[in-house]
Amino acid sequence: MPDPASSHDPASATDNRLVVAISSRALFDLGDSHALFERDGLDAYRSFQIEHENEILQPGVAFPLVQKLLGLNRLAGDVPPVEVILLSRNSGDTGLRIFNAIQHYGLEISRAAFTSGAPTSDYIAPFKADLFLSANAEDVGRALAAGVAAATILPSTARPRASEQLRIAFDGDAVLFGDEGERVSREEGLEAFHRSETEHAGEPLSVGPFRGFLTALHRLQTAFPAEDSPIRTALVTARSAPAHKRVILTLRKWGVRIDEALFLGGRDKGPFLDAFGADIFFDDSPANVESARKHVATGHVPHGVSNR
Repeated sequence: MPDPASSHDPASATDNRLVVAISSRALFDLGDSHALFERDGLDAYRSFQIEHENEILQPGVAFPLVQKLLGLNRLAGDVPPVEVILLSRNSGDTGLRIFNAIQHYGLEISRAAFTSGAPTSDYIAPFKADLFLSANAEDVGRALAAGVAAATILPSTARPRASEQLRIAFDGDAVLFGDEGERVSREEGLEAFHRSETEHAGEPLSVGPFRGFLTALHRLQTAFPAEDSPIRTALVTARSAPAHKRVILTLRKWGVRIDEALFLGGRDKGPFLDAFGADIFFDDSPANVESARKHVATGHVPHGVSNR
């Protein structure tokens, strides 16, 4: 896999906006029509969407996140700091219902790519997206392989957060950082992992797929007063002491801000994410995301040894 920091550098964009690309099924509840597509095929799906195009779609799992992201633009100056772009496997014809819903909810989304069933990931780089969220695991895998932070949005019954503050939580290994630690833990055991982390405590961890997105998010955070920031971040990791030191020193070397760091030592992450009030949580572990999505909106990052 290409190094995310070198193959996709958000700082090389023409401005400092945080750009998030999202699929229609992550943004809106298209479960019934998608099931129709899988059961009866494209023609039935197209007829259904056109017939119901003036019926407003219900919000999907990532809808509250998008609302909060776009809400940051109301707090900024003349240049909006966030842009959300729609990437959809719908056609322009069936996509009309999606844009009707965007207009109904007052979402400031004006750019889109409709690919009529083809992968959408090819358009992430031209749009200079820092993050890609989709319900389609294939598109997410292609985006990750291209060095872009990407996650599969999972179905969730988590309630929307009442707070206006945007809260994003990240796992550490294989998300913000590389998966070397997880490989040592799996192959040699927990004791060997702690010994390795202690021996290499002064060496920064390698870059994971979400390093670029964290940098872009940090850049956006610094545009607001630290004491009254509309964005709060958390690292929620299974690591515990003494493996915490290397994480802290790595983030310090990167020069990025993480507001809260939870070192759980293998405890179930779900209740802690609920306590933090995460609008979304990103993790590579299938077991962790299954637990987390009961409490908060969750994105699975299919990267690293846990997904091989």
